Amino acid sequence: MSRQKVGVIGAGQVGVAAAFAMFVQETCAELVLVDVDKKRAHGEAMDLMHGQGYVGRIVVRDGEYADLEGCQVIVIAAGAAQKPGETRLDLLNNNARIFRSIAEGVDRYAPDAILVVASNPVDVLTFMLQQLSGRPRHHVIGTGTMLDTSRFRTLLGHYYGVDPRSVHGYILGEHGDSEFAAWSTVTIGGKPLRGGVLGREWNQTEMDELFVNVRDAAYHIIEGKGYTNWAIGLVISRLADIILDDRRSIQPVSARLRGDYGLFDVCVSVPALIGANGVQRLIHLQLEPAEQQALDKSAELMQKSIAGVAL
Repeated sequence: MSRQKVGVIGAGQVGVAAAFAMFVQETCAELVLVDVDKKRAHGEAMDLMHGQGYVGRIVVRDGEYADLEGCQVIVIAAGAAQKPGETRLDLLNNNARIFRSIAEGVDRYAPDAILVVASNPVDVLTFMLQQLSGRPRHHVIGTGTMLDTSRFRTLLGHYYGVDPRSVHGYILGEHGDSEFAAWSTVTIGGKPLRGGVLGREWNQTEMDELFVNVRDAAYHIIEGKGYTNWAIGLVISRLADIILDDRRSIQPVSARLRGDYGLFDVCVSVPALIGANGVQRLIHLQLEPAEQQALDKSAELMQKSIAGVAL
């Protein structure tokens, strides 16, 4: 393994789940946890380190912003937690202040790192960090609808009785209430879902219900346990791995649109080619008119949220 270094800002539930996933999957050689609660960051780092006997010599330590120097990837998982009944956009004002100080720290000590934003509302905060940081905008990526797409493929895999990794298709737009299923993109084994797959005919009512379960999954999880963390931790580990190993993988991440899909100066999720240099290009799908309208709606909502924040 090359000596690759990843920083995680925020040692809460999401940050620790991401660190744990990267640790057990040997995504990197060194992890640095940074949190305003230094005792917690130290305890979490020590706890992970004690698993080296079963994983290998992956260094995990706590530190300050200065200790992020040399990181290839920095995960931003800091911010106020989402509370039961609270939408992701409700979190914006609480998290905006935190991101101003984060931008100062990472720009000073790790100006060349790719930043992966996982804090909610992720689309707005990705846009904000792109504005606040001096690095190229394609070096600031939001996890976007990678998690929603994983939920989507998981439920479709269960419905059709197939490995979710054999399901292809996307949830696009906002990571939140205005996201949508791009049904025109969904295939299993190369066959369009709406043409009937694996002996099951297309059922619009059941698919609409499946999508609602995808869209509202976070609310149900938060109602049950108070937060979401394990699946997003795996998403973050996967994205870090793609960047560190320059895998040139196509993922639905939150990225800046500059005329793409007819949209300007907004971050929402569309498929993007990701590698060592961050977002290398956006992939243009032939969306159906209703899907394009849904993407437009997501973008409009994000732009309204951005307009209300003083950067």
